[in-house]
Amino acid sequence: MRKQLIGAGLRVIRASRIDRVTANLTRGLGAILMFHHVRPDNPERAGFRPNGFLEITPEFLDAVIVTLRRLGFEILDLDAAAAWIAGPSRPEAQPFAVLTFDDGYRDNVEHALPVLRRHGAPFTLYVTTGFADRTARLWWHELELAIARADEIDVEIGSERLKLPAAGDAEKTRAYEILYRRLRGGPEETLLTVIGELADRYGVDGRKLVEDECLDFQEIVALAREPLCTIGAHTLTHPMLAKHDIAVVRRELGESRQLIAAQIGRAVSDVAYPVGDPTSAGPREFSAARDAGFVTGVTTRPGMIFACHAAHLTALPRLSINGNWQEIGYVEALLSGVPFALWNGGRRLNVA
Repeated sequence: MRKQLIGAGLRVIRASRIDRVTANLTRGLGAILMFHHVRPDNPERAGFRPNGFLEITPEFLDAVIVTLRRLGFEILDLDAAAAWIAGPSRPEAQPFAVLTFDDGYRDNVEHALPVLRRHGAPFTLYVTTGFADRTARLWWHELELAIARADEIDVEIGSERLKLPAAGDAEKTRAYEILYRRLRGGPEETLLTVIGELADRYGVDGRKLVEDECLDFQEIVALAREPLCTIGAHTLTHPMLAKHDIAVVRRELGESRQLIAAQIGRAVSDVAYPVGDPTSAGPREFSAARDAGFVTGVTTRPGMIFACHAAHLTALPRLSINGNWQEIGYVEALLSGVPFALWNGGRRLNVA
């Protein structure tokens, strides 16, 4: 339902052409775009794909970059964008765009990097060190694979027992959504335990999953030599930081920054908060990121960048480019800033 409502809203914006009329007011200084997986469509993976929204094709990435430049966006790296935001002179006529990729997936090198090189487009890759050294878990993918192999899900979450049918794609999708929402709303330790038990029950090898999907440190070091690439931090273990005490937050931020810097041989100035919504990162985490030495921090809160963000460089919003909206018309509507002006009730700043 949420996806359908968002899609309907974007279509109305495009059909009314209001995005062309109001862009100068709503577009701001520019946007930070968020990507995850970039890989070709695989017909064998059709059907039950609850994490399919995290994927776009290389062809769509290419089209997004072409669209950015056609609309007059200058593609900058994060250092240049931060200077643009914080600088006393901000050229309003030409907006900027920053391309960011979360988690450190191998397909970003295999399929996204050739596109980025072809366009000479700088980008930032946020690395979770636990994915690189195989000590952290892609729990959302573990949950998907476990449900894909099950005909029924029977789990205990605290004192609650959930029995969910999972015989076909529709039932599997519903089971995933129910479990995901239920576990996301509780302690992260419970989430990891329950999903780990399901993974064991249905033969999902979490370590192999990370090995298959994520870059290791040797690959990250090689990528760091790419002139277009900036390596940022995405914590040690990809936790929802706001669910943890401040000591954990400081360790996840500070140690990941230090570890990545030691590996690539240069300072790490940028961080992306895992999950990144208000239940996962807020003022405490934004302050801790500054204290850890980060210059910028990006969330998943939707929005464009405005001059007022100069005082909140560790609480920057992003524009999600995902598999739900692989149509350039949707991207054009998002880049106008109109959807965010409506969704955010006219607020340009959302850092609470």
